[in-house]
Amino acid sequence: MKSDLFDGLRGSTPILISTIPFAALYGAVAVANGQTVAEATLMSAIVFAGASQLVGIELFGHDVPMWVIVLSIFAVNFRHILYSAAIAPFIRHFSLLQKALSFFLLTDPQFAETLTRGETGRSVSFAWYFGFAATIYVGWVATTAVGAFFGSMIGDPAAIGIDVLLPIYFMGLVLGFRRRANFLSVVAVSAAVSIVAYRMVGTPWHVSIGAFAGVALAALLPPKAAAPLPTPAGAEAGE
Repeated sequence: MKSDLFDGLRGSTPILISTIPFAALYGAVAVANGQTVAEATLMSAIVFAGASQLVGIELFGHDVPMWVIVLSIFAVNFRHILYSAAIAPFIRHFSLLQKALSFFLLTDPQFAETLTRGETGRSVSFAWYFGFAATIYVGWVATTAVGAFFGSMIGDPAAIGIDVLLPIYFMGLVLGFRRRANFLSVVAVSAAVSIVAYRMVGTPWHVSIGAFAGVALAALLPPKAAAPLPTPAGAEAGE
């Protein structure tokens, strides 16, 4: 139990380092859109969804109905429904409370690492899951506060190119699955449909529409033999 917890804490440390600029960016953008440091930090603590927080904070600054903000955030975060379905076989042994906490802490890197760990035969214990998530969660909330505090010094994040961190972040996650069957065709169709939807429907609905197109194609294509996922260093059969 304790070894799984420390394994999770260690495993998420590199991810924490990579998300620090992203969290600081959100804090700066939140302050730029009229939130206080406390409000920005609280939003990170109770929402804990980087892309959705950025979408929401941009909409808060405009005169739009609340239902539009809620639906927009839902559209961006819809992928988490797919994430939870994909990792469900590996967390069936969690209690109801553990599952609720796990889904609250579910992020893109958490999903990717849980899926990889489960598919390589390693145990997905709640201690490991919580340890992996806790590092990211605490770091995200703390760095949001730092970014919000110094946000006035940054000014407009887009002016110095910090806003490019979000697409780079998601690109890295997508490439992490490049060894999977039909990867190129699914990504190509998803990207193309998303671009068309962006032009015809607008943001943020193009995210979900592109995702649906990729899922539909993946379901229709016959499976191909995929290269085995790399086993993490130190992993042993049955561990």
